[in-house]
Amino acid sequence: MKTVHVITRMIVGGAQENTLLTVEGQHRDYGDDVTLVTGPTEGREGSLIDRARRGGFDVIEVPSLIRAISPVHEVRATRELCRLFRELDPEIVHTHSGKAGLLGRTAAARVGVPVVHTVHGPSFYRGQSPLAYRVYLAAEKWAAKRTDRFITVCDAMADQYAAAGVAPRDAFVTVYSGMDVEPFLEPPRPRDEVRAELGFAAGDVVVAKVARLFHEKGHDDLIAAAERVATEHAAAKFLLIGDGILREQFVADVARRGLAERFVFTGLVPPSQVAELIHAADVVAHASYREGLARVLPQGLIAGKPVVSYAIDGAPEVCIDGETGYLIDFRDVAGLAKAIGRLVGDAALRDRLGAEGRGRFTDRFRHQTMTRRIREVYANVLAGR
Repeated sequence: MKTVHVITRMIVGGAQENTLLTVEGQHRDYGDDVTLVTGPTEGREGSLIDRARRGGFDVIEVPSLIRAISPVHEVRATRELCRLFRELDPEIVHTHSGKAGLLGRTAAARVGVPVVHTVHGPSFYRGQSPLAYRVYLAAEKWAAKRTDRFITVCDAMADQYAAAGVAPRDAFVTVYSGMDVEPFLEPPRPRDEVRAELGFAAGDVVVAKVARLFHEKGHDDLIAAAERVATEHAAAKFLLIGDGILREQFVADVARRGLAERFVFTGLVPPSQVAELIHAADVVAHASYREGLARVLPQGLIAGKPVVSYAIDGAPEVCIDGETGYLIDFRDVAGLAKAIGRLVGDAALRDRLGAEGRGRFTDRFRHQTMTRRIREVYANVLAGR
């Protein structure tokens, strides 16, 4: 099968890791002729582009495919994508992310190539300005008319897009975002060794969050909740994994609240190191304001850690309240603190919820399962054509 994947940039992030694993799996496991097309990869989040270039498939950078809104660049990028699609002549174009999804589907429709689009997270969401919401929703509806099939990383995304009138519900197929589960099943390095390097003591109960230090990722809420947890649980420590433009702000906030001794900021780490850091923790917390389905939730569960999350988007599909973790109402900082405190104070509860999550979700989130199901979607689209 000959496919072209299009994504805006290959930073270290959930959508990008999903896309790269899909491309690698198609190329390695099925012998597909796969090309990855991306815009420039830049930013403090780190880059996956070097790994992509070592994958044995073609990687093409389109300089005009930038993340920022720029009509001139968007016209250029669309023309370049049209040229590439004609030259490469794929059976399927698979688009990812907002900007690449819009321009890639536009170009594929002009060239007459079937197109599948993955919704990794909502482009329109609560909290946006009314104007931005209407503009992004209108863009998604326009692009939907040029989409043969949607893949969503959770049922919630499909439900939201269908309810907003983007496309009928049966146009969407849920394929959970796969990963290499083995490092989360077995620690790559001894847990005690990693904890010691981070400065944690044997009796510390560590709450980890994996996310870019960026707006709407919920670090502000977690820090505020940590202040409450700290008053009741002397053993509670917090591990923030990732980097971003708000690091200095969060470091200052932690210090202002007198929590500097309780927080460890890892900075940017390679994706391969995330598993050992999650194994070094005892609880995984994710207080993001919007996600498709945050990869760290199944990662934490597969590692045997209970999870705490706001009840947004796809989180309730893996964070089963009282069974694999605790779901909290959106922006309920007091509820977030209560759930974290309960887990910090009860080791048996942590073990029980973590074991349940591992048993339920390990096979469902294997990247081999994801790639197989995505190829089935391609086959159905081509059969329908």
